[in-house]
Amino acid sequence: MKICCIGAGYVGGPTMAMISHKCPDIQVTVVDINEERIAAWNSDELPIYEKGLDELVSQSRDKNLFFTTDVEKGISEADIVFISVNTPTKTYGTGAGKASDLKFIELCARKIAEVSTSDKIIVEKSTLPVRTAETIRTILNNCHSDVKFEVLSNPEFLAEGTAIEDLLEPDRVLIGGAETPEGQAAIQTLVDVYARWVPRDRILTTNVWSSELSKLTANAFLAQRISSINAISALCEATEANVDEVATAIGTDSRIGPKFLKSSIGFGGSCFQKDVLNLVYLCEHYGLPEVAEYWEQVIKMNDHQRHRFVKRIVQTLFNTVSGKKIAILGFAFKKDTNDTRESSAIYICRDLLEEQAEVHIYDPKVSKEKICHDLGVAEDHPLVHVSGSAAEACESAHALAVLTEWDEFKDLDFQSIFEKMLKPAFVFDGRNILDLDALRQIGFRTHGVGKV
Repeated sequence: MKICCIGAGYVGGPTMAMISHKCPDIQVTVVDINEERIAAWNSDELPIYEKGLDELVSQSRDKNLFFTTDVEKGISEADIVFISVNTPTKTYGTGAGKASDLKFIELCARKIAEVSTSDKIIVEKSTLPVRTAETIRTILNNCHSDVKFEVLSNPEFLAEGTAIEDLLEPDRVLIGGAETPEGQAAIQTLVDVYARWVPRDRILTTNVWSSELSKLTANAFLAQRISSINAISALCEATEANVDEVATAIGTDSRIGPKFLKSSIGFGGSCFQKDVLNLVYLCEHYGLPEVAEYWEQVIKMNDHQRHRFVKRIVQTLFNTVSGKKIAILGFAFKKDTNDTRESSAIYICRDLLEEQAEVHIYDPKVSKEKICHDLGVAEDHPLVHVSGSAAEACESAHALAVLTEWDEFKDLDFQSIFEKMLKPAFVFDGRNILDLDALRQIGFRTHGVGKV
């Protein structure tokens, strides 16, 4: 068997690395038109950072795992073709700001139809709106009369920072296909691949529409929980309750559970906002305005939490941060990844820059080039500085703000940092990972999210 994956990004690369590792008899080829990205996958410095990914790739690369820009060859030789390309939110035309832009999906479908000379199973790995498989199937069946295609939905449920663990021991693998003999046979073929290492009871099979909708729904529910606890954090600050204590109390209820009840400056990443907005658009499209409004509130609360955090910094620092140095600890959207897409740090830094603050940013995995690109500023911008360490960022600062929950920030030498900061020295813990009582004993004036 030969597998081809179109798209060498955060999903395609790690997923194919795991399949090639667990299925050494299967040839796995990852194709992408981005020459720089493919070159990185073939080097010692991979284009993405995930714990354990380097070792996983090195074990199979050039054996049964290949990265290439030869898209046509990869597709034509494959029995199974995964589509794992970007589906960003549209910025133009109908559905702008909410709907998924499916132009790359359509281009993939047309390229598959163009170069295929043998029957293939096409697998949607990208996060797609429900009924997208119908579009892919229509293109394939109308562009090629001699080759038969079966289209499956196999959404990813990876959490960045733990992607390799999630691939190795997934909560579930979801595969949706047509309710026909051919569709069921295609499902079984893909089931057999995953069953090499995933227990069979964790491999769920559905019709293709349920599979597509399940991915959007899963992310929407997770985002909803974060926005829900963040809404309560604002009330906690107003009433002198402690959001961590509230979260623990409600999380012990077996009907609710403790996960995703950590109050913070809001969710980021490539999936949550995009998928919730896509869900909003689908609800509007199908004439369900009340449902759309319900889910849109999840995004509004996330935005509100970010602005509220900046407002608290400004008010605490005597109603102005103009010309003041603010140390920003963390820029990635979560720890253990270098991904900054939709990171709350971007929005918070932009708000601080609008207040004319001088931000000194440190992140252990995000480059200066990436930080400045995300903020939309030149690398020599007078108010944006990228530091080589947390201590450097904090030196002579009026305040420090923790925006990513990197483990190293918990163990900083805060006594030394305090001595080198301007007084009064403020700490704003946007991830609630620091011991605020201990920091207060040092002399810091501290503020967490959802706690006084």
